[in-house]
Amino acid sequence: MASVGPSSDEKNEAKEINTKRQSLVNQHSQNEHHFHKVGIPPRQKLFKEFASTFKETFFADDPLRPFKDQPQSRKLVLGIQAIFPILEWGRSYNLKKLKGDLIAGLTIASLCIPQDIGYAKLANLDPQYGLYSSFVPPLIYAFMGSSRDIAIGPVAVVSLLLGTLLQNEIDPTKNPVEYRRLAFTATFFAGITQVTLGFFRLGFLIDFLSHAAIVGFMGGAAITIALQQLKGFLGIKKFTKKTDIISVMHSVWGSVHHGWNWQTIVIGASFLAFLLFAKYIGKKNRKFFWVPAIAPLISVVLATFFVYITHAEKHGVQIVKNIEKGINPSSVKEIYFTGDYLLKGFRIGIVAGMIALTEAIAIGRTFAAMKDYQLDGNKEMVALGAMNVVGSMTSCYVATGSFSRSAVNYMAGCQTAVSNIIMSFVVFLTLEFITPLFKYTPNAILSSIIISAVIGLIDYDAAILIWKIDKLDFVACLGAFLGVIFASVEIGLLIAVAISFAKILLQVTRPRTAILGKIPRTAVYRNIQQYPDAKKVPGILIVRVDSAIYFSNSNYIKERILRWLRDEEEQLKAAYLPQPQIKSLLVEMSPVTDIDTSGIHALEELHKSLQKRDVQLVLANPGPVVIDKLHSSGFANLIGEDRIFLNVAEAVSSCSPKLVEEV
Repeated sequence: MASVGPSSDEKNEAKEINTKRQSLVNQHSQNEHHFHKVGIPPRQKLFKEFASTFKETFFADDPLRPFKDQPQSRKLVLGIQAIFPILEWGRSYNLKKLKGDLIAGLTIASLCIPQDIGYAKLANLDPQYGLYSSFVPPLIYAFMGSSRDIAIGPVAVVSLLLGTLLQNEIDPTKNPVEYRRLAFTATFFAGITQVTLGFFRLGFLIDFLSHAAIVGFMGGAAITIALQQLKGFLGIKKFTKKTDIISVMHSVWGSVHHGWNWQTIVIGASFLAFLLFAKYIGKKNRKFFWVPAIAPLISVVLATFFVYITHAEKHGVQIVKNIEKGINPSSVKEIYFTGDYLLKGFRIGIVAGMIALTEAIAIGRTFAAMKDYQLDGNKEMVALGAMNVVGSMTSCYVATGSFSRSAVNYMAGCQTAVSNIIMSFVVFLTLEFITPLFKYTPNAILSSIIISAVIGLIDYDAAILIWKIDKLDFVACLGAFLGVIFASVEIGLLIAVAISFAKILLQVTRPRTAILGKIPRTAVYRNIQQYPDAKKVPGILIVRVDSAIYFSNSNYIKERILRWLRDEEEQLKAAYLPQPQIKSLLVEMSPVTDIDTSGIHALEELHKSLQKRDVQLVLANPGPVVIDKLHSSGFANLIGEDRIFLNVAEAVSSCSPKLVEEV
């Protein structure tokens, strides 16, 4: 059978395709030496540039935007609502929201009352001061705070930190009045610190304490708090004032034959098992969230009743004894505004205020993300600071957001900050009418409640995840953890801050650099370690700098680039490949967000070093800030404006057009 040739239509179609292809080739040939010039941004006036930078640094969230184009009367209303958000959301408050807040408020009140009594003991204060701190501060926060879910009151970590720092200055047993006054002074300055950070919009400072360091610090503090509770849990009367694990264990085992009380141990162990079982039920089924929330109050009631009817206090079981009846007395005159203790209270207050702030902001952001609403961190700081300043004047010590209570508040269906008002009202009723009933409450049950509460602060999953993601982060986590356990809370905190800063300094002073290669059949250049099939362009070394170039890292970047060049030349010599030597060193600058005078000086030195090697320095894709400074300094003229390209592909095409086609 004879073969059939192509039809006339097919011939015409093939001819048309060939014509278009030839046209594209000719167009490419005409444009192959035409490259886009890197744009130089228009120069801004000095004041305008400073104002823009200042706004982005301190007012990135544009807080004055709602006031724009508003009449004076409206601006006044908006200003008052900004200070007291309750006036804004309160207008849409209804019975449905009240129902959710009422249930949530009663639930967290049942949890906070026994916890507050125990946390006050952690701070070496009388039990009523824990209750005071869950009465006034939540009321202030409800009017000024912007979080709908956070539950305010004393927390374990801050209580332990405050107690440890205060007893280093004053013995709470020998001088209880001076100790209490110093506690109020520290609380006052903790509030002042928080208000200052919020008012001057310096909230970003708390972000310097990394998540990994916080995980380690919280885990170590949880174990330290649990170990401290062994005094009440075992009925030991003489116990070390140190918090490190070695001293605590020595104190515990040193009194095993004459200091332990078996009746106390039975009470503590029984109710601890009950509390842990209640937490297990709540975790297993979220419908039963109220079980672990109400379990501490049930435990206190049952344990108190048991001790009362059996007179266990006569058999060595230590009890709370007396809790003063009535609401918070004024403590304005007890704050040290002069004398030696002023500076000590100021120093302790700054540390306690920062830790309390870190915990509260983290909790607030977590629940705001879960409910999809915005949380103004600076407003939160002002609200938290104001409540602690007022609290210090009404016999309260440092209060903040509690994660366990906030979680219960959220699961109980809270709608607004009114749940804090409900909780505060229940605490008020407790202080006025119920405190005498706590007289026979055994210390062992308070220890059990605290142990069960702080167990949740040990986040094993987060630590494992940190190990998997970033080993250096894990070092920060482990350092903070071990510092708290084997030294003290303040040493652990110092280690956490030091390692966090060390990591920042390491990343700034030793930024990453990478060798780029061309991915086959594309004009894309990527890291050859990440993309093994990316090919180096013969005669050109392409280096990417993954950081801004400042005085702290400019010398390192220069030396690292030269080392890349030496390594590449040595590899070419060792391989005996018929490839040309390196003629151009191309620096990909898209990740370089900024450069200072030291950075430009380093580039000048790099240019001189490359000239001696007969290697051309080429730059690709510098950002607007960088290209502006390169032109202002004259460096662009030094290397030649025709050596600065829009992207790597154009730079390579200009330096070696034939070789790049081969690659």
